[in-house]
Amino acid sequence: MRLAVVGATGEVGRMMTRVLEEQKVKPSLIKFFSSKRSAGTELTFMGKSYYSEELVESSFDDLYDYALFSAGADVSRRFSPIAADKGTTVIDNSSAFRLTKEIPLVVPEINGGLLENYHGIVANPNCSTIQMVLSLQQVNNLYGLRTIVVSTYQAVSGAGRKGIEELDRQEKGLVPEASVFTRQIYRNVLPQIGEILDNGFSTEEMKMVLETRKIFDDEDISIWPTTIRVPVEYGHSESLYVETRKPFILEDLKRVIAASENVVLKDDIITPLEISGSDMTFVSRLRSFDGKRFLMWNIADNIRVGAATNAVRILLRHALLNRLS
Repeated sequence: MRLAVVGATGEVGRMMTRVLEEQKVKPSLIKFFSSKRSAGTELTFMGKSYYSEELVESSFDDLYDYALFSAGADVSRRFSPIAADKGTTVIDNSSAFRLTKEIPLVVPEINGGLLENYHGIVANPNCSTIQMVLSLQQVNNLYGLRTIVVSTYQAVSGAGRKGIEELDRQEKGLVPEASVFTRQIYRNVLPQIGEILDNGFSTEEMKMVLETRKIFDDEDISIWPTTIRVPVEYGHSESLYVETRKPFILEDLKRVIAASENVVLKDDIITPLEISGSDMTFVSRLRSFDGKRFLMWNIADNIRVGAATNAVRILLRHALLNRLS
């Protein structure tokens, strides 16, 4: 396997490299690409040192089986088609192609079959969408999803390294002014992530609506999101209210969620501090008054589950289905 990592010096790019190591992916060739400003940054993979190279159009003159992109939508729009035209399967973490009809939006545990005999650009969903659909995958299969009302409590790392640094500066009293976020984030909660659209919803909220419907291949699911930024470094939390199309028994529902791939159901509460660094999605406080509606707390490491780990899982599933190694 010949592999390129684009955006390798960023928060998610570095985590992609770490997850590749942890999953014991051993490419015959690996190269790391970054912006001109970050070119020359030293990186370590499998105990060996590498230096990031500036991403230019000729970067894909070498042939790669896979390219993991995490460098923002503008970079992806420019360079992903170049790589794909060379025969590289691109796994893109940005929002650039998620809603493009002919490009698969993949969470492997749910719709990984789309990767079979497919070569080109594969879109990695939004972080808050990934952990939500993972926890609801078997609920949807067995009972059907009618309505989802979700409030997210998203970590500052969702805005990248600059988001973490802004919280850190404000905690230390160095720079109280906000630049990354719309208001001070330290000791505060911000009920807006992304730009507010004409319909009153934010871009982050609409990602959850449109991406969830595409992943589950169901335009009739009613989704009502409120996305909130909280002063937590790692770990997105979600409060979910779900209405199903078929009735359930609560004990059966618990077994269904617990049996979902890469999901852990906990009897006790669980918080972002406890799940940082994990590749699992955690559900707790599952409860219901009747057999058609339930509430739950859903939480995952947003840099891993919500970005890097899902991207690597796409790579591994694609390689397995298409017999690449």
